[in-house]
Amino acid sequence: MSDETHADGMHLTVLLSCTRRGARLARLLTVAELASRGLPTDTAAHVVGELAANAALHGRVPGRSFRLRASCPVPGSLRIEVTDALGERAPRLATLPVGPDAESGRGLLLVEALAERWGVTHGPFPCKTVWAEVALVGVSPPRRLVEAPYGRRTNCP
Repeated sequence: MSDETHADGMHLTVLLSCTRRGARLARLLTVAELASRGLPTDTAAHVVGELAANAALHGRVPGRSFRLRASCPVPGSLRIEVTDALGERAPRLATLPVGPDAESGRGLLLVEALAERWGVTHGPFPCKTVWAEVALVGVSPPRRLVEAPYGRRTNCP
């Protein structure tokens, strides 16, 4: 796992197992990284969760991992990329209505609704990357930990 901080923002890259556990970990790591910087987490958690779950379910190749990248290339925007090893299965929005009792089929509709934009990049063979850009609304500067009198710690802006 590699986690680097750049002057222009966050950058997180991690390889995860192509399983439900790996998808859950992708969401948790992204939320933890954003929260540690004082950035909002809700929208990113949903988008990462959906893209990672799709990689684990539809992009799974036995013995291969998927890669999560999350970065803030510009202030106020988070770019999420999930790369899997099954490039011939590109995701697409459901064309038929999904029944109210259906257990799947709404993931990319959720990504479409939450992301400013999203898409698929093919390559290098046999991989594909599904990416989404979400706005980090309500962005405030990260809080820093400051020593208070009597050894107590407090969060200060």
